[in-house]
Amino acid sequence: MSGMRAQRRRDRTVRVLLLVAALGIFVLPLVWTALAALGVQANNSSSPPSFHGPPTLDHFSEVGLAEPSFWQELFTSTAAAACAAVLAVAAALLTAYGLARSRFAGDRLIIQWFLVLASLPAMAYVIPLSDLMRRAHLIDTFAGVVLTEAAVTTPLAIYVLYGALVQLSTEWEEAAWLDGASIFSVIRRVVLPLVGPTMGATAIILFVLDWNLLLVPLVLTAGGLKTVPVAMIDFFTFERELEWPTAAAALIISLLPVAILVAVFHRVLDRFALNVAPAD
Repeated sequence: MSGMRAQRRRDRTVRVLLLVAALGIFVLPLVWTALAALGVQANNSSSPPSFHGPPTLDHFSEVGLAEPSFWQELFTSTAAAACAAVLAVAAALLTAYGLARSRFAGDRLIIQWFLVLASLPAMAYVIPLSDLMRRAHLIDTFAGVVLTEAAVTTPLAIYVLYGALVQLSTEWEEAAWLDGASIFSVIRRVVLPLVGPTMGATAIILFVLDWNLLLVPLVLTAGGLKTVPVAMIDFFTFERELEWPTAAAALIISLLPVAILVAVFHRVLDRFALNVAPAD
């Protein structure tokens, strides 16, 4: 018995150490960026390394001077990511519902294909979608960026929502059909209340993915419209002298919308699960 308790303690210690190591890998770059944004510079010549310089918020106010349109680009990124996430979830719900409530040869293959599409890098979508947007005269437009970002993330939303829908009982839906309800009425009154939390969690994940997309707005915009990832490139070009504190401050500011969203809706994210129930 004592040996089992000792083994459990060792396992718990190993798990804690692995968790601390993983947190260190992800958190240390953020800590370094935050310190640089506050003007606290690392002195690598000392042993052990130390930090010097009083903390200041001046570099945050300098972001607008270094990149005059940064705040407009921040708003554009937020609006584009939000619109793309909502559009992708709405389209995915209709597609996933049709697949979850239909039984035909190859339905499982289609779902697995959506998973493959969701696994592809954004680069695989950029060339065909940019050509499509060019033919539709949507290059360097807000609508073009939103539609393209939604197209990139919709396969993932379909896969996730399908997994949620196939696990729901169809009794309430069948009762609504018997009462003469239309398909949109069934979705609005029966399906939405049941999968609403999963849709919300999926929308948040898609917002984060859309927010971090670089290639899509980089290819689809010609300078008249910029998102934050594209704007951040301007801080690291050879045309200007690189100021690490100002660039770090811009990075911290660009993280705030996503950080606030995740902090507020962290409980909803528990409903986000990448699993598909086996077909009956």
